Amino acid sequence: MTDAEPLTDLGATLRALRRMADLSQRELAGKSGVPQATIARIESGRSPDPGFRLVERLVGAVAGRITISVPAGAELPPVPQEELRDAAGRHPPAHLDAREVRQPRDWPGAWWAPWYDVPPERWPPLPAVTYALDRSERDRQRHRDRVRRDSTIRRYLDPTIPSTSWRFLAELPDGELVGELRAHERSADLLIGHYPAGQCQLVLDGVLVAPAYRLLGIGRRLVDALSAEKDRAGVSSVNALAEGGGSSSFLLRCGFELEASRPAAVRLERPVNAGRPPPR
Repeated sequence: MTDAEPLTDLGATLRALRRMADLSQRELAGKSGVPQATIARIESGRSPDPGFRLVERLVGAVAGRITISVPAGAELPPVPQEELRDAAGRHPPAHLDAREVRQPRDWPGAWWAPWYDVPPERWPPLPAVTYALDRSERDRQRHRDRVRRDSTIRRYLDPTIPSTSWRFLAELPDGELVGELRAHERSADLLIGHYPAGQCQLVLDGVLVAPAYRLLGIGRRLVDALSAEKDRAGVSSVNALAEGGGSSSFLLRCGFELEASRPAAVRLERPVNAGRPPPR
């Protein structure tokens, strides 16, 4: 409800409900358990704010229902940390994202101490729950959670690209591209137009995820989609050349194995000669 919307006349609403149910004040008092004098004060405007639970009992007694509405197109999501309580049994702030503290690393207040080397019996007193007060960090994390939840993976098929090129996209419902995987088929028999089933291999050209959405599992989902499509197509294997420790670790976590027997990758780089002609 905004400031421009008028407040509900509770007394008039209650009288209308009684008329609809054909109940006197005494009869409504008997059905709801609310004293008749209280009902009379509400209807006369002498008790303008009787409390939500009392109004709920009165409305329920005439088979009515109280509805709380939100703006059109919006939903009222549950508070995810509803079951959490602090040491005094209170709910954490509903507008913040709280989490349970089980060990010092869960509590930002212990960032300065090397508690990973301290046995549990020597840990300092820890709060039951914690939360971040930085709204910008909270909004960033909530956006990342939405991306993790709402992003979908699909294979991109386009008649303008070769059929031997494989491309998978990670997208949000509004079409925003958050990740991409590209691969291509490799087989010596393709050069002569022969395509024996099960002998084709895939070469992974790259897995890209937008920097803001890394570490959300999007890259792993892209690789899983490639693997599932590979099995459906009867492709025997996928090969990749990883540059840097991070790329290697990522592919190993996705199920790739090191091929020590394969030839090493080599590179030839010539120095720039600033436009001078090569020596004769």
